[in-house]
Amino acid sequence: MTNPLRIAFCTTCKGRAQHVRKTLPQNLADNADYENAVFIMVNYGTEDTLMEELKEGYSDYIESERLVVYSVKDAGTFKMAHAKNIAHRLGIMHGADILVNLDADNMTGPGFATYINEQFQQSSQIYMWAKMITGVLPRGISGRIVVTKQQFLLANGYDEAFETWGRDDKDFNERLFRLGFKPHQIPDKFLCGIRHTDRLRFKEYPHVKALVPKYEDPTPPPNTHTICNYGFFGICIVTRNWEEIEIELGPLPTRIFGIGMHKTGTTSLHTALNILGYNSAHWKGAGWAKKIWNQFLEFGHSELLEKNYAVCDLPITLLYEKLDKLYPGSKFILTIRDEEEWIQSVENHWSYELNPYRASWNKDNFTHRLHKVLYGQQTFDREVMLARYRKHNADVIEYFKGRDEDLLILRVDKNIDWTPLSKFLGNEIPPVPFPKSNATPTKEELLLPRRTRKLIKAIFIGVTLMIGIVIGLSHHIHLLPKPTHTGYNSND
Repeated sequence: MTNPLRIAFCTTCKGRAQHVRKTLPQNLADNADYENAVFIMVNYGTEDTLMEELKEGYSDYIESERLVVYSVKDAGTFKMAHAKNIAHRLGIMHGADILVNLDADNMTGPGFATYINEQFQQSSQIYMWAKMITGVLPRGISGRIVVTKQQFLLANGYDEAFETWGRDDKDFNERLFRLGFKPHQIPDKFLCGIRHTDRLRFKEYPHVKALVPKYEDPTPPPNTHTICNYGFFGICIVTRNWEEIEIELGPLPTRIFGIGMHKTGTTSLHTALNILGYNSAHWKGAGWAKKIWNQFLEFGHSELLEKNYAVCDLPITLLYEKLDKLYPGSKFILTIRDEEEWIQSVENHWSYELNPYRASWNKDNFTHRLHKVLYGQQTFDREVMLARYRKHNADVIEYFKGRDEDLLILRVDKNIDWTPLSKFLGNEIPPVPFPKSNATPTKEELLLPRRTRKLIKAIFIGVTLMIGIVIGLSHHIHLLPKPTHTGYNSND
């Protein structure tokens, strides 16, 4: 049986004690059968007695960590998108695979967590949303959105340009759709809410009530963006369960890009990023790379590229300046290795004898096209390629001069460990060796039967991915900073 997904119900509250008193106990009871869930309650500066009531009346849930209460330091005026982002990031910190925005006036109905798990086990390409039906469903349920951790991070959360009550949920929904995920409508039986007037809805900001379009207005603004906030979302300092220890939620990378030349350990970096919990993509074939390249040429950006949180290898190597401007707040990793080892690996990569994928280059012109952009020619030339390797590395270092927080120079060799990468990204160090991969076989490896080589490679990849999954589930490696082939086969 597939392990149940970790689900975080994320609720924010300021001045909604009268709702939480009704919804929280009902939601806990309605999802009691689903053990792998946590309820995150974010106190965004509430001035009522709710916190005291939670401390006294829910001690068993708090002790078991079924319910975790956080308070935002210096919260100020309630900012809905900001509050939601805080709650979702805290959900990630508690190991959530799935994040549920659950407004304080919402009730899930019995078995909602089980239903969520069933749907996302079938497909990780969906997200759930609540379609408002005027006169049938209560107005307050439209904020119910269920997403994977990776979807939330890809979109960079709710757009904090929405500082008051408004269409932040609709904007988030639309951006998820633009990212290519499929909307899955939540059944009505799970959409229960407490009806209330606009007087309470606009209590924090009555001055904008007249400016907010009516809910029934179906016309969205003419937006085409998919990403917002650019790493700066949910930024704050919180305390947990009335403890005095402060936890700082700092910026997160908008995206992570591996921009080292091929054969510098790009596959090792890609595997390492997946182990750390980042959704990383690496050369998936000439067709995949060609689509990214052509989208940049035609539109100035790539929708295909945006579907991954981290991307390594060609054609990313050639696009770092454009990516830096398109996705401010991103992290860039320049992988390097000993020059002689690198050029030997490149020579092997060009060899029909040593690279079983070499012949396929002649069938897809795009591989040769990329090589010509990278080296100025398609054939192997030791001196030309060494010169281009040195120039690329020097150009990257010069471009990011004075921006040590944005660029990591990662030397991939036999002595590499997790320290530089984990420190750069703000992650804990995994309890496994840093992965090492090399797609181009040595002469000794070629002495093995071809089927044996394929089996060994498949076993290695499978074991590496399983290690990443086990680490992610067992240790909840998260993306929060610490407190205070076809075809080309360009692997490594």
